[in-house]
Amino acid sequence: MNFVEIIMKYGAQAIFAFGLSVVFIFVAVKIFPKIGLMDRPWRYGLNRKAIPYYGGLAMFLAFIISVFCFVDLNPQVWGLLLGAFIIVVVGFLDDYLNLSPLVRLFAQFVAAVLLVHFGIVIFSINIPLLGVISFSSPLVYGFAVLSAAFTIVWVMTIVNVMNFLDGVSGLNSGVAFIAGLTLFFLSINQGLHADPVAQANLGVIALIVSMVALAFLIFDFPPAKILMGDTGSTFLGFVLATLAIFSGGKVATAFLVLGIPILDMIWVVLRRIFSGQKFWRGDLKHLHHRFLDFGLPAWGVVLIYLGVSAFFGFSAVAMASSEQKMFMVVGLVVLMLLLAVSLVFLPNKKSE
Repeated sequence: MNFVEIIMKYGAQAIFAFGLSVVFIFVAVKIFPKIGLMDRPWRYGLNRKAIPYYGGLAMFLAFIISVFCFVDLNPQVWGLLLGAFIIVVVGFLDDYLNLSPLVRLFAQFVAAVLLVHFGIVIFSINIPLLGVISFSSPLVYGFAVLSAAFTIVWVMTIVNVMNFLDGVSGLNSGVAFIAGLTLFFLSINQGLHADPVAQANLGVIALIVSMVALAFLIFDFPPAKILMGDTGSTFLGFVLATLAIFSGGKVATAFLVLGIPILDMIWVVLRRIFSGQKFWRGDLKHLHHRFLDFGLPAWGVVLIYLGVSAFFGFSAVAMASSEQKMFMVVGLVVLMLLLAVSLVFLPNKKSE
């Protein structure tokens, strides 16, 4: 399918999802200040005026309506929508009431279990040099325990990766746009799937979430006019994690696109644990914060992340073998290490 054919077949869905999202987000920017749905910058030591918050509500609403309009609502899609609803509700309550981390993690666990219940599971992964690793056994009452466990861990990890990424406006929406678009192109590649029709249906969901994220990026790019909050960041993480599972098992590709945020989260969690801190307690020591400390403007940090994500994501689309993807994963890890080391030793411009 060439570019013109893709535009002809999927252009209407993309325009509808993007346009609807722009309208809802624009309304939110105007209405939220009047009803008190604003952020609280003083909580984080930020010296700026409050801006509209809870933008994830507008994203979710546009996503749901677009899916209802263009997607075949089979049981797996319903599982995705129900799980996303749980994530959004708890994310909103957390933004508004500052819930306990355990409550948030439990809600993510429930949403992931719901996916497993609807048959959205990771049965195997293909690792170059090691081959295919299957999670289809052991079976307990006919239930693949390892498969379910790996799926739950994957979903909860990506949800929190996207949540951790929400430290600079524009990062979450930009990375989600690239990740969704990457999964879309993989899903509509008929040569990769035994059931191209079903994958094309899932590809529409990936296209919708990418357009919703792109619309939010317009308002979210520094300086932000609205913030998505945990309501939006966890919603995007949940949808992307789910699409990576049932859009042809693109877990490796999702890892490439989200590689820098994933590796950053691993590093931050380990650092907190070894320093005796609670790993779920936020701080300002993520990679994107180090970029800011070094003196880069917020928009510059966003462009760096988007450039890296786009390079690895679209490289994954163009690659034919899992061995090539493994080389890209190794390259990603090396890049992350180089960035981390350089930012640790380079002078902190804000402290000078």
